[in-house]
Amino acid sequence: MGVHKNSNRQLGSEKESLACKYLVRHGYRIVERNFHGGRFAELDIVARDSEGYLCFIEVKYRHDDEHGGYEGSIDNRKIRNICRCATCYLSYKKISPDTPVRFDVVFILGEDIKLVRNAFDYAWG
Repeated sequence: MGVHKNSNRQLGSEKESLACKYLVRHGYRIVERNFHGGRFAELDIVARDSEGYLCFIEVKYRHDDEHGGYEGSIDNRKIRNICRCATCYLSYKKISPDTPVRFDVVFILGEDIKLVRNAFDYAWG
């Protein structure tokens, strides 16, 4: 079991690196990776876009679409946890509440990469 978990972690890290390269090519500046917000969740990537938004970016990878494609790969619980973690990040980094923020998702399906800007709204609770 430990070997499987480590290989999943390594694959996740590789896909996050691929997502970072994609984001940089599309005008993002990577600020941080793998921020842990207490018990809530982890922010895969925090970046600034060319419009000045602070973007919290979730990376989702699927080898193929046998178990579903992009749609439905992030459920409401995951969204709430990402939002809670983003709140922790803003507080921890003492970022002004006036800073525009956005939640984006990078979907990787095999070799295909898709960026969804403003993938979901902030979810309280």
